[in-house]
Amino acid sequence: MANIGFISLGCAKNQVDCERMMYRVQEAGHTVKADIVGSDVVVINTCGFIDSAKAEAIDFILQTAALKAEGLVGKILVTGCLSQRYQNEIMAEMPEVDGILGTGSYTEVVLAIERLLEGQSVADFGSIDAPEQETGRILTTPEHYAYLKIAEGCDNRCSYCIIPYLRGKFRSRQMDDVLYEARVLAASGVKEIIVVAQDTSRYGTDLPGHKRLLPELLRQLCSIEDFRWVRLHYLYPDEIDDELIDTIASEPKIVKYLDIPIQHCNSKILNLMNRRGDGVYLRQLFAKLRARIPELVLRTSVITGLPGEGEEEFAELCSFLREMKLERVGAFPFSPEEGTPAAQMEFVDNEIAQQRAQMVETIQSAIMDDYNAAIIGRTLDVLVDGYDEEYEQYFGRTYADSPEIDGRVWIATQEDISEGDFVQVCIDGLIDGDLTGYIVEE
Repeated sequence: MANIGFISLGCAKNQVDCERMMYRVQEAGHTVKADIVGSDVVVINTCGFIDSAKAEAIDFILQTAALKAEGLVGKILVTGCLSQRYQNEIMAEMPEVDGILGTGSYTEVVLAIERLLEGQSVADFGSIDAPEQETGRILTTPEHYAYLKIAEGCDNRCSYCIIPYLRGKFRSRQMDDVLYEARVLAASGVKEIIVVAQDTSRYGTDLPGHKRLLPELLRQLCSIEDFRWVRLHYLYPDEIDDELIDTIASEPKIVKYLDIPIQHCNSKILNLMNRRGDGVYLRQLFAKLRARIPELVLRTSVITGLPGEGEEEFAELCSFLREMKLERVGAFPFSPEEGTPAAQMEFVDNEIAQQRAQMVETIQSAIMDDYNAAIIGRTLDVLVDGYDEEYEQYFGRTYADSPEIDGRVWIATQEDISEGDFVQVCIDGLIDGDLTGYIVEE
């Protein structure tokens, strides 16, 4: 039996994949180490979505290779999107890497590790369209929240996105399997479940009957007693129907926070990017959501410098953001990804795209300031995420904040509270963009 270390990079969906690999490794009798130093094999689960993610993955591989050269770790196994995307290049250009697994071969991680330990090479790329194989997980999030991945792959084929080429077609997990996993997580102490997929709103449309099953899944999740919050990420705009809106509005456990990536609002650009809908539709959708879901907080992502974006189109995006006042916006410069249609189109240079992303962030900063100012004086439920030794203070999140993405609430208290507790906090100020407050009696 061997000591196995894991490094997981990229999105929450990738993190779930890594947690499943860790479970398989432990189930096979190996030891999963918290620290990679001293590992017989280090598994680096990579992201290969955009240039910055690729650079991060390569940096981690090189850092691990340096530890290997010092004799502090053994073999290196690279998994995930980077290995799927650059199957030949990794082994040819990075001799420090001993083996690679594609995104269709996560289930083979134990066999791959054992082959490496026997001195064999590994390069395994199973079908990226194969159904998900159910297994357990070793959570790498804090005990009180976890991600629940309900589907793999994507059928949207946005012209700038490489994901379908790396993750395959959209495949929903069976609802019984999802709910079984959710109940296991709840029994282990998870209080906030965060529903993720490349496109959660399409859940069930590929299963027999071809129905949108997300509303029913959410109702079932809300019936699990131990869950306090159910959070939704990655809703595709044109798949949000009245049943889903009514479910979100009527279920108290579903936090009134929706992550709806729009990427842009200009109709010409959306059409070029193979995105359904247009600016008019997006305005109508956000107005409907605000009207029917009180206290709603909206998160989105936009891409600056997309093909077709000139000064006029960018000005339209800025006007849209000022008008919609979305509470959470991430701005990313366009990254032309090799193998995608958008990479063959004409687009502005990276410096201009970067400048535009910074301008969006400036606009959003003012919107956030207004939002935070409106919260001061209110008392909100806060989920305690931890204790900061440097500041000697607890911190947590309101329903308006998703972990690792949004802000914190710094909690002043003399009471004995713990990570994972829900407390009532009166918001009384701001510090470096984060909210501050003190505990009040419920």
